Amino acid sequence: MNTHRQEVEQGQRFEFGANWKLFLGALDDRRIALAEESLRANLGVRNLQGQRFLDIGSGSGLFSLVARRLGAQVHSFDYDPQSVACTRELRQRYFPGDPGWVVAPGSVLDDDYLRTLGQWDVVYSWGVLHHSGDQWRALANASALVADGGTLFIALYNDQGWGSRAWTRTKAAYCAAPVFLKPLVLGLSMVRLWGPTTVKDLLRGRPGATWRAYGKGDGRGMSPWRDVVDWVGGYPFEVSRPEEVFDFLHGRGFQLRKLRTCGGGHGCNEFIFVKAAR
Repeated sequence: MNTHRQEVEQGQRFEFGANWKLFLGALDDRRIALAEESLRANLGVRNLQGQRFLDIGSGSGLFSLVARRLGAQVHSFDYDPQSVACTRELRQRYFPGDPGWVVAPGSVLDDDYLRTLGQWDVVYSWGVLHHSGDQWRALANASALVADGGTLFIALYNDQGWGSRAWTRTKAAYCAAPVFLKPLVLGLSMVRLWGPTTVKDLLRGRPGATWRAYGKGDGRGMSPWRDVVDWVGGYPFEVSRPEEVFDFLHGRGFQLRKLRTCGGGHGCNEFIFVKAAR
C-alpha cells in the first residue's frame, strides 16, 4: 500500500496540508468566531457540552478547535501529515496539553484504525470523503462511526456531469505535471473560475467586490488564490448527486435533517443527517 508521500510523488494526490499551513497564518479571532457560529447554527445547538465530536480529515483543525471551544470531547485525524501538523499546532495554541482533544494521523479507509475509535455523537467531515480515493466506502465507514441518535455532518462535491469529468482530468494533469508547468494549469483555471465573476462585477460598477468579500461566510475559506490552488489540485476527486447521498444513507438508518446545495455548481453540497435511535 502506498504512503501519502509516495502518492504525492506519483501524481496521485494533492498536498492539502501545505495550503492549510498557509491558512493558519491568516487565522484570527474573527475567523474562529465565524466558524463557531457556523457550527452552532448548523447543528442547532448552543454548545456541545457532554458530546463526543469526531473530525474526519481535520485539515487546518479549525472546526476541531471550535468544537472543543463549545465543550465537546474531540478526536481529529487526517491522512495528510501536514494537516495533522496544522491541527496539532492549533491544539497547542489554544488547548495545550488538553486530554479532551486528541489529534492523530489516520485514514477513513483504514478499517483497523477506525475500529479503535468507537462511536461518536457528532461525526464531521467537510469536503474530505470525495478526496479519499474511494468516496462511497469512505462514506460508509464514516456513517458507521455515528452513535445511535447521533449526527453526521458532511459536505461532498456536486456532480456537474461533463463539467466534473473535465475537472477530474484537469486535477489529475495538475498533480502529475512537472513543477514548471503547474503555474500554467493554475493560471488557465483561474481565468475559468474567476473570469465571469470579475466581468460581472465590472458591469455592475463594483470591480473586485466578490474577491474582497470572499471567505467571510463561515471562516473556513482561504484567499481566492489559495482556494483556486486547493480546487485545481484537489485530487483524488469524486462527485455525487444529492439524491445519491440521501439514498445511500437512508438505507443505513439515517434521516436527512438539513441540506444546502451549491445550486448545481462545482462546489459542495452540505448534508446533516441524524442516525435513528434503536
